[in-house]
Amino acid sequence: MAKKTQKTDGKQKPEQKSRQEQQVNVTSRFTREVEKGSIFSFAYPAAVEEIIGKTGTRGEVTQVRVNVMDGKDKGKILRRNVKGAVRIGDVLMLRETEIEARKLTQGRK
Repeated sequence: MAKKTQKTDGKQKPEQKSRQEQQVNVTSRFTREVEKGSIFSFAYPAAVEEIIGKTGTRGEVTQVRVNVMDGKDKGKILRRNVKGAVRIGDVLMLRETEIEARKLTQGRK
C-alpha cells in the first residue's frame, strides 16, 4: 500500500495526520478504540473535593474524595488513594471509576 505524499519545493514528504486524527476515536459511549501507536490509555477526569488523610506505612499516600467529571459515572463521588502532592481543586485522571478505596481506620489506642 503506497503512502500519501505531498509535493513541497520538488521534494516528496509523507502526509502527516492531523492532531484530531491522532487522538482517541470515540465510537460509542461504552466502546472506545485507541489508534495504533498511541501511548496514552483512556481516562476520566475527577476533581479533588476533600482531603481525608494520610495512609500507607510511612504516610506517603493521601486519601482524597473526588467527583467524577466525565464518563458513565459522571457526578459520582469516590474515595481514592493518591501518591504524591495533591490539594483541593486538582484534577486527577482516573483509568477506572468503579473501584473505591477502603475507609481509613482510626488506628490503635
